[in-house]
Amino acid sequence: MDKNQVAALLAGAGGRVSGEEMSRALGVTRAAVWKEMEALRREGWPIESSPRKGYRLAGPPPALSGAYISAQLPPDSLFSGKVLVEPVVDSTNTRLKAMAAAGAPEGTALIAEEQTGGRGTHGRSFQSPRGDGLYLSVLLRPRGVRLEDLLTLTGWVGAAARRAVERACGAPARIKWLNDLYLNGKKLCGILTELSFLGESGEPDYVVAGMGINMNQTAETFQAQGLGDIATSLALEGFPVERNHLAVCLLSALDQMTRNFPDRRADYLADYRAHCVTLGRRVSFQGPEGTRTGTASGVDGSFALLVSGDDGSEHTVNSGTVTML
Repeated sequence: MDKNQVAALLAGAGGRVSGEEMSRALGVTRAAVWKEMEALRREGWPIESSPRKGYRLAGPPPALSGAYISAQLPPDSLFSGKVLVEPVVDSTNTRLKAMAAAGAPEGTALIAEEQTGGRGTHGRSFQSPRGDGLYLSVLLRPRGVRLEDLLTLTGWVGAAARRAVERACGAPARIKWLNDLYLNGKKLCGILTELSFLGESGEPDYVVAGMGINMNQTAETFQAQGLGDIATSLALEGFPVERNHLAVCLLSALDQMTRNFPDRRADYLADYRAHCVTLGRRVSFQGPEGTRTGTASGVDGSFALLVSGDDGSEHTVNSGTVTML
């Protein structure tokens, strides 16, 4: 037994739980339960106790906790019991891809307090300072799904993440094609979805979907990083939220997404289109003949961006960088 098992029981109790009940559930003595309870208290867990009523968790823990997050998810959630929290990783996507290759089960979720080599699309770095954001990646192993459906998954994840942020704190985040969330005209979240194939058959093996959400950065933080004009955080925009709660909302939305994928594409497409900040904007993008400009006119059934060129030509943009002008 360790303190994480005690934390999981306490967080999942939904009220008070006695030391005797916990000792029976864990197969240890009440003294052993008390010892781990005191260890959690020293870490700052808000644990109330009463000689006759038992223990109660009065609020979320002071730091990210896999045990706490798992306990807030429904028992049948894809991610229940598989939430891992690390203090520092190079990149949650990189680490989870290595775990996937080693046989980690579908539904493994990896969260880091800090990333030293956070990655975005096209190899860009992603600033991931400790305590300022939520850096989370999930492992999916879709079976019996067409490749053309899997290639739309980034759009699905974007729609799910937007819903989760709104549910967690009410922030009216919008989607910047293809894989960013924006709030009040600035970047709030980056999403990176990576698909791996089996070497022998060429069949899809797994998908790792990662996201980094800015939560607690100040204007001064972004200015020091040279991002003052392009990035924002939930706290900076007046939507502070506790990190464990945001993680629960994200995993709940992603769990619902996996249950709906790929059959309810029309629903996710409609949500994506309704909240896509790129639509109607003048944009630049890379075409076969170099940089082109035009107006983003729609999102097609595969989540590709439709652009009406300034010269009257029509374009379907499936990948690459699209800049809003």
